[in-house]
Amino acid sequence: MEGASMGPSEASVAMYNLKDAYSFWDVLNNSPVWQDRIFHALAALYGIVSIVALVQLIRIQQRVPEYGWTTQKVFHFLNFLVNGARCLTFIFRHDIQELTPEIYQHMLLDLPSLAFFTTYALLILFWAEIYYQARTVSTDGLRPAFFTINGIVYAIQIALWLIIWWKPINTLVILSKVFFAGVSLFAAFAFLLYGGRLFLMLKRFPVESKGRRKKLQEVGYVTTICFTCFLLRCIMMCFNAFNESANLDVLEHPVLSFIFYLLVEILPSSLVLFILRKLPPKRGIIQYHAIR
Repeated sequence: MEGASMGPSEASVAMYNLKDAYSFWDVLNNSPVWQDRIFHALAALYGIVSIVALVQLIRIQQRVPEYGWTTQKVFHFLNFLVNGARCLTFIFRHDIQELTPEIYQHMLLDLPSLAFFTTYALLILFWAEIYYQARTVSTDGLRPAFFTINGIVYAIQIALWLIIWWKPINTLVILSKVFFAGVSLFAAFAFLLYGGRLFLMLKRFPVESKGRRKKLQEVGYVTTICFTCFLLRCIMMCFNAFNESANLDVLEHPVLSFIFYLLVEILPSSLVLFILRKLPPKRGIIQYHAIR
């Protein structure tokens, strides 16, 4: 059939374009100038998100100073810390790359990821409490479960770091990355479970109001964003573990690192902070109780 196959000249052009694309990718990855630009851009973006979270935390504190460390305040504070730590990581990336043994580099890269998990696990806890309180089910076990799950995750990761420090073999590094991919998958499905439950509960709520519609949209958007974010992190961490060309170490693949951190941390954090930007009422909201 005419036009069913690619002619020699078309094939040559396609191969040339593909080769040119790989060449451009290599130029960006291997150029010190482009490395600096990419990592400075990441540092700037993380710095902006960190400042936004801090400003929002201050606004919330000024609005409801009579309450202690509410879930909302802790969530914004952790966002400030996580994004601020990432910003410093990319500012001092050259110093981090020179750290020995190499496990120190892994720790400095992975600690903000663990804190990111804790930050958004706190949001899952908040939604679970709202859901069970609305159904008049006891929530006494939720906070202990939250601290227990986080404690187990941190303990396993620290144990893996210590083992890698004692015996730095590649298999253990892969195991550490696969473990965090599993943690991300767990977080993705937790968002789907409790975000979905809360969304359906609000949808069935008999009273139609502007506040209900806005809360329904808020829960739906945040659930979709966070589920997608953690699922993407899981997939990309698996590629990172088993594919050397997908290595996400700070200076190995700057373009890939930029795409990864933009998709799984910067963009989701920015969107969630924007969606949850509404300040709480000054009085009378029972869910703003102190973190114990």
